[in-house]
Amino acid sequence: MTKKKNRTISPIWHPMTQHALMPDSILIERAQGAYLYAQNERKILDGISSWWVNTHGHCHPYIVKAVQEQAAKLEQVIFAGFTHKPAEKLAEKLIEITPLNLEHIFFSDSGSTAIEVALKMAIGYWSQTGKPKHKIIALEGGYHGDTFGAMSAGARGPFNALYEPYLFDVAFLPFPKSGAEERTLMAFEEHLKGEDVAALILEPLVQGAAGMRIYSQETLKALHDLCRKYNALLIADEVMTGFGRTGTLFACSNTYAPDLLCLSKGITGGYLPMGATLATKAIYKAFYQKQRSQMFFHSTSFTGNALACAAALANLEIWENEPVMERIQTIAQTHEKAAKTFKKMEKVKDARHKGTIFALDVQDDIQGYLSTLGPYLYDFFLEHDILLRPIGNCIYILPPYCITHEELERIYETIDQSLKNL
Repeated sequence: MTKKKNRTISPIWHPMTQHALMPDSILIERAQGAYLYAQNERKILDGISSWWVNTHGHCHPYIVKAVQEQAAKLEQVIFAGFTHKPAEKLAEKLIEITPLNLEHIFFSDSGSTAIEVALKMAIGYWSQTGKPKHKIIALEGGYHGDTFGAMSAGARGPFNALYEPYLFDVAFLPFPKSGAEERTLMAFEEHLKGEDVAALILEPLVQGAAGMRIYSQETLKALHDLCRKYNALLIADEVMTGFGRTGTLFACSNTYAPDLLCLSKGITGGYLPMGATLATKAIYKAFYQKQRSQMFFHSTSFTGNALACAAALANLEIWENEPVMERIQTIAQTHEKAAKTFKKMEKVKDARHKGTIFALDVQDDIQGYLSTLGPYLYDFFLEHDILLRPIGNCIYILPPYCITHEELERIYETIDQSLKNL
C-alpha cells in the first residue's frame, strides 16, 4: 500500500502552530540581508531575525563561503574520540571572549540541549565532589527550552501544562521587577540558607518568551554574589541574550562570571543549529576521574558538527572584522527614541528596550501568550510584509544587525498603525 502523493496540504507539523487556526505556511524561496523572499518576489522584512537566530542578516557571503568550503572537506565525524580543526578553533575563540573562569566547552545542537547539559553538569558536580545538592532555583517566568529538563526549569504555563506531572521540582523566585528587587533577593537567600541549592538558572537581564521582561544589571550582580556567598552554581542561559542582543557581546560581559554559560541561536549567525555549554575547570575536573562510570554521560549525534563549527567561526570573524558593535549601538539608540514615543500612547501598557531588543505591551484583558491580540497583530504585520511574531499582547522587535534606520522606522510606523486599528 502506497501513501497518497496528491496531497492538498503539507504533511509538515510546524512548531508553535495551531494548524486548526493558522493558514498555510508562507513558502520562502530565498533570503538576503534583512529580507525574506516569498513566491512572486514578495519581500518580507524580518523584524525578529527568524526567531532570534540571524544576527548579521540572511546569507552573509562570509559565512556562506565558510560553510561551502567546509562542506567540501568534512561535514561530520563522531565527536567521541575524534576532533577537528573548526571545533578546536571555535572552542579557543569562545573561551577567549567569555568570562575568564570558563575554561571548557561541551558542544551540542540547540539551546535546549545546551540547557540540559548545564543542568546535568550542575547536579552531577555536587555528587561527583561528594557534597550532593539537589535543588534547582529559577526565576519566575523564565523559558529555557522544550526538552524535559529545560521545561522543568521554565515557568509553568500553556507551554508545558500537559507535561507538568513529569517535570522535576524547581523553586521559583519572584521576577525582580523594578522597585521589587529586594523581594527576589530575600527569597533567594532563604533558599540558599537551606544548603541544598545546586544552582540558580536564569536568562540574564531579559526574559525572552515571557514577553521581553527586563531587569537590572545590579540585581543580576546581586544574585551572582549570593551564589558565591552560599556556594551555589550559577547557570546563565544566554541562548537569546548572547552575541550582542543586550548591547554587549554577552549579558555577563563585565558584570559577573557564571559557572555555566549556555549559548545557541546567534552562535552560528543563524546558519546552522548548534549549542554550547561553557563550564569552569572545577566542574570539568569533577568528572575527570579514573573510573569510566564517573564520566559525564551526555551526547548528541551531531555534537561538534564541522559545518556548524565553520559557520560559528565565520560568525565570530565577522564580529572581529566588521563594525558590528556600532550597528548594535545605532539600533539601540533608535529603539530608545521609539520607546519614548510609544510610552505616551493610550493603548500601550509599557514600552521598553535593551540593546537591540524593543518591546511594548498592548492593553488587553487577557495578558500573556494566549492573548487574542497575538494572532490579529501577527496577521496585520504580515499583510504589511513585516515579520513580527507577538508573544500574546507583547509586540517585540529583535532585528538582524544589518537592518537600516529606514527599515526600523517602517516597523515602528506599522506597529503604530496596528494600534490605531485595534
